[in-house]
Amino acid sequence: MALVDAAREVRERAYAPYSNFKVGAAVRGASGRIYTGCNVENVAYPEGTCAEAGAIAAMVAAGETRLVEVAVIADSQGPVPPCGGCRQKLAEFGRAETPVLLATTRGDRLATTIGELLPGRFDISHMSGTE
Repeated sequence: MALVDAAREVRERAYAPYSNFKVGAAVRGASGRIYTGCNVENVAYPEGTCAEAGAIAAMVAAGETRLVEVAVIADSQGPVPPCGGCRQKLAEFGRAETPVLLATTRGDRLATTIGELLPGRFDISHMSGTE
């Protein structure tokens, strides 16, 4: 199954009763296995969970800590990029050159990378006394 198809499928299960804005995400771990996540809203904003965070959590729960490809899909006018927090989460488990495909349910696609989404990302090298 293609990564964007997995994201499209899980998007249908998103819980978005307040915004009606459903997002699906899929990440491919280094093993080649696909992990998916969808947004889950909560009436107490901002306590919801983003689709990208859900997919990463599924990957980590399965024992993987490196992603090699990402797809995000939404029913929107144009491809929707991950929020700032999710960009940092993607950077934690991927590399700058990791491909990210942003798509719409209408078929629009934008190919980018984690590095393009989060230039100058914060990483462990910025923490004092660590390497």
